Amino acid sequence: MSAITNRQSDGTNGRCRRAFSLLEVMISLTVVAILALLAVPSYKGYRERVERTNTINDMRILGGGIENFRIEFGELPNSLDGILDPLPLDSWGRPFEYLNLQSGDPGVEGKRRRDKNLNPINSDYDLYSKGEDGQSAAQLVAKTSRDDIVRANDGAFMGLASEY
Repeated sequence: MSAITNRQSDGTNGRCRRAFSLLEVMISLTVVAILALLAVPSYKGYRERVERTNTINDMRILGGGIENFRIEFGELPNSLDGILDPLPLDSWGRPFEYLNLQSGDPGVEGKRRRDKNLNPINSDYDLYSKGEDGQSAAQLVAKTSRDDIVRANDGAFMGLASEY
């Protein structure tokens, strides 16, 4: 048998069909575009959850270091220096914010984190990340604080400020 019998003919004088039609290419591109439109937001949401979870885990580690300091020295540290070496950064590459609420410093009261009713969210210390936007305000319902990752209820809550 010759090689001619093995070729598939598309009805054009024995020539083989070797390319996609314009319509087939357009349909394929449309399907890929639709899949991308569905996948990108889902992936972005996944990345945001991972960043929040990593930041919360690092805050828990820092909280453990602060508690070890309190046990060893009988008081809270005035800063995070020396708590862990090296100090972790939040998921956006910024240092965590810390405020010793029991320090007796007169400026502490104005910096204390507060909920929507202006009640303090902690009695011992505030520990938080300024979130993705890198901005924050003392009151959690402020627009710049909604994406913050906060420690509240003296450590019973760690999560997104907008969820507290």
